[in-house]
Amino acid sequence: MGVRSAFLFVIVLLIAALAALNWGTLAAPTDVWLGFMTVSAPLGLIMLGLTVVLAAFFLVYVLYLHSSVLLDTKRHTKEMQVQRDLADKAEASRFTELRNFLEAQENKHMAHNADRHAALVARIDQLETAVRVRSEQTDNTLAAHIGQLEDRIERRPVVVPADINPQG
Repeated sequence: MGVRSAFLFVIVLLIAALAALNWGTLAAPTDVWLGFMTVSAPLGLIMLGLTVVLAAFFLVYVLYLHSSVLLDTKRHTKEMQVQRDLADKAEASRFTELRNFLEAQENKHMAHNADRHAALVARIDQLETAVRVRSEQTDNTLAAHIGQLEDRIERRPVVVPADINPQG
């Protein structure tokens, strides 16, 4: 039981105790002016009855408000769930779109890298061919130079110095 309910319960108990303790006074008939005529009735019981009617009215009013709040809460909960579902679907579609975009970008980069790789391999092949040709030219040039040197050595007369005795 909440603090407010306990407070209201204590007030109702105090009113009931006050009415029980003063029942004789509450039930004593008196002249009551109703605005257009005078009636002999117990004023205390009339006031107590009006208090009970007012309490019953407020109780019905509180129950009505509570039920309307519960219904509104239930309706809002359903609407929030629908909105959550829509947001989840939108988020899922955004993730799918992002995945497709990233895959497209990856494919584009892979194609670009494949083109660059093919160009690099072609350039390496071209350089390899150029190095091979240059190496063959260098080999031919070196062989020609060696041939010329051998030819010069063979054409040159052999001069033996006089002070060297080859026989001994």
